[in-house]
Amino acid sequence: MSPVAVWSWVLGIGALGLVVDQVTKAVMLVVLDPAHPIPLLGGLVTLQLLRNSGAAFSMGEGFTIGLAIIAIAALIGVLAWFVPKVRHPGWTAAMGLLVAGISGNLADRLFRDPGPFQGHVIDFIQLPYFAVFNVADMCITAAAVVVIWLTLITKVGFDGVPFADAAPEAGADAGPTDE
Repeated sequence: MSPVAVWSWVLGIGALGLVVDQVTKAVMLVVLDPAHPIPLLGGLVTLQLLRNSGAAFSMGEGFTIGLAIIAIAALIGVLAWFVPKVRHPGWTAAMGLLVAGISGNLADRLFRDPGPFQGHVIDFIQLPYFAVFNVADMCITAAAVVVIWLTLITKVGFDGVPFADAAPEAGADAGPTDE
């Protein structure tokens, strides 16, 4: 893929994911009451409104400013370091999903109550025995799955070139020598 195509796809996927994340959060803030979750599919999925000041599984509550700064650094890192190296469609999709996820939760931390860099992330999807999450979290998880797939299954690098065969183990017969 050309650099222009990579950037177009990464930013397009990122923007689409951000919009879907923010729209679903806005809708859930209007239709859900935190005290009255809505079970769906026989309880397999529950719509449960939660305002999360922490990270995954509500860890890091009270560290919201730090989490916002980490998210900004991660977003800059993805855009400045990873995306310029990408030439493979799968890695392009993964980077777009990562941009969507990071920016969706970062937008909450920057612009939601109780204030800039202290905003609580809106979560609303609950599965049995799992944390409550949102569309941005789903984008980050999907990006992780794609990265694992590309790395472990297809074994293809950012540039689309398959990873080289593993180096010979230390002490293994390296072939003939000039001795």
